[in-house]
Amino acid sequence: MLQHFFGLVFLSAVSQLVSFTGTHADECPLQLNPQRVVVEYGGSVSVNCSTSVTHYGMGWETSNGAVPQSRDNLITWRVSNLRQWDIQPFCYINYKKQCQLELPVTIYKTPDSVSISTVNHNRPMMEGNQYELQCDVLNVAPVQYLTVKWYKGQTLVDQTIFTDTTKTPVNKTVTLMIRPDRADDGVQYRCEAELELGEEGPRPPPKVTSDPLSITEYYNSPNYIPIVAAPLALLVLIIALIICVWKKKKSTGRHQIVSEAV
Repeated sequence: MLQHFFGLVFLSAVSQLVSFTGTHADECPLQLNPQRVVVEYGGSVSVNCSTSVTHYGMGWETSNGAVPQSRDNLITWRVSNLRQWDIQPFCYINYKKQCQLELPVTIYKTPDSVSISTVNHNRPMMEGNQYELQCDVLNVAPVQYLTVKWYKGQTLVDQTIFTDTTKTPVNKTVTLMIRPDRADDGVQYRCEAELELGEEGPRPPPKVTSDPLSITEYYNSPNYIPIVAAPLALLVLIIALIICVWKKKKSTGRHQIVSEAV
């Protein structure tokens, strides 16, 4: 008897939940196509809002490209040059009572530049020492979809994501600590800024890559003469030879003068 009672309560609760869900859907019978928009800053956008019920008017409310109320069952929001970062359009309908359906809009901008540099160091690196590389990403949005990746040659060695929800363009700086060994002489590092904007975003994801940074390294070995020192050594040798020849000529000249005087 008790089990039967709880069974009836459970069925009643499920029935009310289904009824509520159906009623909620009936209250705002709108469909958006697409349901989310990802558009590059300054790009164009077009979204349909439709219904299958008889209504007293529907329209688009937005700060850019609003569509006046209409008795049509399909209305389109269009903007040819979208530049408002915080735009929040929604479609509304007068059906029983007025309701609305918001359209999520993501406006993105690829970085103006991505560059890589060493921090407080502009000479060849010493084997085994630790150094800091810096990647500067300028004027990118939205940063919450940004991933900065570090590559050593063709190998991904590190990546950074961001939780900042700022919609407008920002600058970001990311660093990487390295400790080069003998095999790293001449290796190239680069950093890459990629915007992963979801299924509605462009494929492949837009990205900007820095110029490569080549590592020049001194080995901790007494028998190692770095290649960068070779031109200097040659120059010193040439200067020494010139001085030697000049001194020899000078000495010969003095000897001739003394001989003539005698």
